[in-house]
Amino acid sequence: MVIDVSAFLGTYPFRNVPGGTRDDLVAAMDRVGSDEAWVSHLSAMFWRDPMEGNGPLYSATNDSNRLRPVPAMHPGLPDWRTVFDDALERDVPAVRCDPEYYALDPEGHQLDELLTACGAAGLPLLVAVRFEDVRQRHPNDRVAELAPCHVRSFVRRDPSVQLIVTGADRSYIEQVHFGSTPLESARISWDIAWVWGPPEDDLATLLDTVGSERFVFGTHQPLRLPEAVVAKLDLIDRAGSWRGALEAENALRLAGMRGRSG
Repeated sequence: MVIDVSAFLGTYPFRNVPGGTRDDLVAAMDRVGSDEAWVSHLSAMFWRDPMEGNGPLYSATNDSNRLRPVPAMHPGLPDWRTVFDDALERDVPAVRCDPEYYALDPEGHQLDELLTACGAAGLPLLVAVRFEDVRQRHPNDRVAELAPCHVRSFVRRDPSVQLIVTGADRSYIEQVHFGSTPLESARISWDIAWVWGPPEDDLATLLDTVGSERFVFGTHQPLRLPEAVVAKLDLIDRAGSWRGALEAENALRLAGMRGRSG
């Protein structure tokens, strides 16, 4: 089984990105052998209220047994707790918040409230470091990348919250992992879309030093080619059960946190 924890539906405002429809996403999953995708609304990331994308996201995934919605939460807006409770009732695998894109202070009290809510509910919080390589970004795309210190802060501000961090490279992951306590780093999972594979072997190194239990399969499609993520796994010469853990078992564990919390 393969679970893609970081896929998108919708359009990107700064360049033409084909493949943002539901049919396109399912076709891409079929090409690379993904069984399930956790899906976010890409367009809504740039709206004043990103939670307005949750309705279309639910509509696009409700009748699918392969697509699971990851709704957006903006704790700076007055109705976010109602939106959060609705997400819990829908049994979503995670919720997301991208504070830099929402013009939220990553160290502010509003994030504290969301971190606490996610920790209490046993619901993973997905945050993105980046969506686009800084060298390719449009001149008007000036949103700062999420700094490593904020990820460390998130797990320190609530003792139960589980994070899924997407779009991080090796250097970023090492800064956070080795700058955190073992108990803190055990509550952070990383997708592999931005980690170099062979010939750099950054991913293989991280599997050895950080541990395969800390990584999940994520493609960022349609922003990135899903085949690239599969290829880097195919090229790793490493024995053991690491691939099954990375491709599905770790994501299944995260999705089951809410049941164990309850």
